[in-house]
Amino acid sequence: MMRALASLTAALVLGACATTSSPPVPSPAMPSAWTEPPSPDAVALTRDWWRGFGSAELSELIDAALVESPDMGIAAERVHQAEAQVRIAGATLFPELNFSAATGRRETRPDGGSWSGENSSSAALSASYEVDLWGRIASEVRSAESSLRATRFDEETVRLTLVAGVANGYFQLLSLRGRLALARQNLLIAERVFNLVDARARNGAASTLDVARQQAAVLTLRAAISALELQERQTLYALAILAGRPPEGFEVAGSTVTTLAVPRVGPGLPADLLVRRPDLASAEAQLASANANVAAARAALLPSIALTGSAGLASNVLINFLNTPTAGLALGASLLQPIFDGGRLRGQVDVAASRERELVEDYRKFILAALADVEGALAAGGSTANQEILLAQVVERQQTALRLAEIRYREGIDDLLTLLDAQRTLFQAEDQLVQVRLSRLQASIGLFKALGGGWG
Repeated sequence: MMRALASLTAALVLGACATTSSPPVPSPAMPSAWTEPPSPDAVALTRDWWRGFGSAELSELIDAALVESPDMGIAAERVHQAEAQVRIAGATLFPELNFSAATGRRETRPDGGSWSGENSSSAALSASYEVDLWGRIASEVRSAESSLRATRFDEETVRLTLVAGVANGYFQLLSLRGRLALARQNLLIAERVFNLVDARARNGAASTLDVARQQAAVLTLRAAISALELQERQTLYALAILAGRPPEGFEVAGSTVTTLAVPRVGPGLPADLLVRRPDLASAEAQLASANANVAAARAALLPSIALTGSAGLASNVLINFLNTPTAGLALGASLLQPIFDGGRLRGQVDVAASRERELVEDYRKFILAALADVEGALAAGGSTANQEILLAQVVERQQTALRLAEIRYREGIDDLLTLLDAQRTLFQAEDQLVQVRLSRLQASIGLFKALGGGWG
């Protein structure tokens, strides 16, 4: 018997060991340095990185969005739900106590006899407890705790996404306003040239074709202004929603992106991303949760032991235990071992194990995507900075060219086509310069976001 008991104990211990395992730790090969060189004057990444753009209005919008945005409220409630799930899972580690009470009267009458009544009252306190011999309940608690950590990391991801969205929306709005200002200024230039062409046509120095061409240029600019005005209003309304405010009455004072600073941040080492980005931390926590689910599924294959006990009083008087009640006490233990379930429990183990392997691959994919995000943002930042310098030079040259083309046309040296070409080239260069400035700001936002926004 002792040998049998020892064999049974050894089997149970081995079974318990089979249910637990360490979570897989993916070890992706991280590069030692970035392909794109960082800026030599880069600053350290901080949690309030958006203040580096030098816009008090942007900081106010982001501060308001973090408080009023529905997205942050939704993320906070998901954290509360995950906390409640941890409490629910942890409650199974403790005994369950229940109190019950009942009273009643029963009337009976034999065939042909008279009615007779019987009173009864009872009260009982019962307790039950499942012995977590194989760690199934502990694994479920560990899974819930890991899910809670993942939800908290997801909240940080929502926060970072919201901040980046508000900054992008604000910059897009200011860029459209800058383009509108340029378009209106260019419209004044085109109208001035039209008056010149019209005067020359009245004096016989220009043809009606020249008048029609310049008038078409004026109308084209007016149409472009209408389209930009629509985009400006739509962007303003979208920004209001991001800030958690109704579009009605929402206003932004900023008018141009040219006055904004473009902060340069140091990316650090590629391996730092593993502790900097909340989405990677969330993926790692989800992997730990999946590993705990595998352990719980394996433990469900083994016997479960439950202890029960109850104590109570019973009386034949309604709601009265003073009349010599009958006391009762019961203790019990039960053992349940699944024998045949059609493969359901084994299937649950396979599902949990497959989910764990899936999350390992997800984690690797997220890391590769994070590396690409940083490289792309670094490349965009350097490229757009060079483009902005070159386009500023182009605008300066084209302003001179338009001024000279207008003088030469007025003096009859060049025809209208030369003047129209100078107008078109200048207008396009000025519009591109504003858009490149926007792209440079967006690249800076993209780098902050790719690096985790100062979370880690």
